[in-house]
Amino acid sequence: MMDFVWLIPALPLLGFLILSLFNKYIPKAASGYIASAMLLGSFIIVLNLLCAAIGGTLPENVAHVEILNWIHAGKLDLSLSFQIDNLSVWFMSIITGVGFLIHVYSISYMHDDEGVTRYFSYLNLFVFSMLLLVMGSNYVVMFMGWEGVGLCSYLLIGFWFKNQAYNDAAKKAFIMNRIGDLGFLLGMLLIYNQFGSLEYSTVFNQAVTIINPNEPSGIIFAITILLFVGAMGKSAQIPLYTWLPDAMAGPTPVSALIHAATMVTAGIYMIARSNVLYSLAPCTLDIIYIIGTSTAILAALIGLTQTDIKKVLAYSTVSQLGFMFMAIGLGGYTAGVFHVTTHAFFKALLFLGAGSVIHAMGGEQDIRKMGGLMKKLPITFFTFIIATLAIAGIPPLAGFFSKDAILALAFEASPIKWGLGVFAALLTTFYMFRMLFLTFFGEFRGTTHQKEHLHESPLLMTIPLMILAALTVFSGFIDVPHVLGGHNWFSHYLAAANIALPEASHIPASTEFLLMGVALTLVVLVILTTYVLYVSKKTMPAASDSELSFLDKLSYNKFYVDEIYDAVIVKPLAFLSDFSSKVLEKLFIDRIVNFTGKSVQWSGKTIRFIQSGDVNIYAIFMVFGIVIILFINLILFLN
Repeated sequence: MMDFVWLIPALPLLGFLILSLFNKYIPKAASGYIASAMLLGSFIIVLNLLCAAIGGTLPENVAHVEILNWIHAGKLDLSLSFQIDNLSVWFMSIITGVGFLIHVYSISYMHDDEGVTRYFSYLNLFVFSMLLLVMGSNYVVMFMGWEGVGLCSYLLIGFWFKNQAYNDAAKKAFIMNRIGDLGFLLGMLLIYNQFGSLEYSTVFNQAVTIINPNEPSGIIFAITILLFVGAMGKSAQIPLYTWLPDAMAGPTPVSALIHAATMVTAGIYMIARSNVLYSLAPCTLDIIYIIGTSTAILAALIGLTQTDIKKVLAYSTVSQLGFMFMAIGLGGYTAGVFHVTTHAFFKALLFLGAGSVIHAMGGEQDIRKMGGLMKKLPITFFTFIIATLAIAGIPPLAGFFSKDAILALAFEASPIKWGLGVFAALLTTFYMFRMLFLTFFGEFRGTTHQKEHLHESPLLMTIPLMILAALTVFSGFIDVPHVLGGHNWFSHYLAAANIALPEASHIPASTEFLLMGVALTLVVLVILTTYVLYVSKKTMPAASDSELSFLDKLSYNKFYVDEIYDAVIVKPLAFLSDFSSKVLEKLFIDRIVNFTGKSVQWSGKTIRFIQSGDVNIYAIFMVFGIVIILFINLILFLN
């Protein structure tokens, strides 16, 4: 299958070109099937590669697949080439597999939309860019894909561009990502300046050779911090996280694809791919841990009071990304990628389940106006509760294993870090079950019209839900820890792609069982508390800000971070721009330009009188000029 590797990104790109160029000639109903077929072709090739990787038969000597020699200028030698190893194949499987299910789901979800062909063309372009990002063998190809997914997120978030609020959300995502991208670009320049190459193999081989791991390296610290700034933007970490909740303006399947399973995990992939550099920069890892933990807790606190079903899931995504960076900061690259995998399944399932609910409710997203939907949407409810139990960390679902791996790393580092991780996990459990109970339990609180039209989603929407539910149930078993009788298979799988194997756990088995038991007991107590509050006592979220307590108001208004950014950054920049336009531009620059123009006009009008047409005057000027030249030469001669 290595001969067909180039087809993996080429097929989605071809789908984009077909849907874009022949938009007017393709029936709307056919566009979704064309886009899905292209992605299915890529998935089949990737599946063969994954089987080879799992079987250990992925040929190492052709892991570097060169498509073309791209740039050769001086010492700079760049090729458009792919690195096919266990890490890239794993991410390709998630991108094409989950992406295909979301494409199929979208066929039904978007069938009435007038821009459905444009929608699927954007989805195909996004998948192409994401594949380019994870398949590249150097930082430049990764950056091409990095910028591509940024562009596609802008197009898909602002897909319903007639709504100005959605356009603003798209611009916000684009601009905040550009801030991170600048860090990534500067990091690449430093890498080239230090190592003379941007190829992964060259950079990493030189790094372990010339950098002393026992001494702090300023250049490695600068490189890793700048790359992490790029990851902060793409993966929505403090302070560059506020774009992701607003990105829910796009269609719900877009949220599942971009903001749950693929794009936002690009930062994790980039750091995992660059783990050789990060292992040489322990100070950077400490910073990553602090930012990841802070993001996990802050986003979870905000999610406690949100009433928009997609906003709850958005802040959940930000929080779970914080967990992934928490793992990375503790040196657990495998644990971070493991949580990326399980999160891709259960979070895509949650978003698609939310889309099914919104579809049944005629577009309503406020959980205060839902309730009692479990009987009307049995498949959606069953799959939704599986995903909710998984994200809460209930065994034997996938989220239990990936979160336990992160918490075990945290406890080994410090009991305080374990406590912070458990606190974030308990907050997650509370707001997720709050959403579940308000949406599916109790009595219906919507309108009579909505109640009469409640119905389960069609098969094209429910089949992807069931497949994702199955993956959510079983995917955690890929990395069962030793204490539970497993062999950490996933860790050894990634080790073949130069991902550092985690150090052997120094936690006694009895302690590890105790930690699992304590965490699980606390999670169950939170679930019971949430049930009592929102099912037994039928507590309802406040209808307006005035009814909220001070702390609830802080959480509901997202701790006013957007308002702080607006006051500290946006308004001063707007004032500076306005001042520059009205004062500097009009009173100074415009006057200088106008004076220059008028001076030229005046001098032209004045000098033209010299051109009188009288030959005698021209002769006088010539004689006068000759006299001046002779006088100057005489002075120079005398000196």
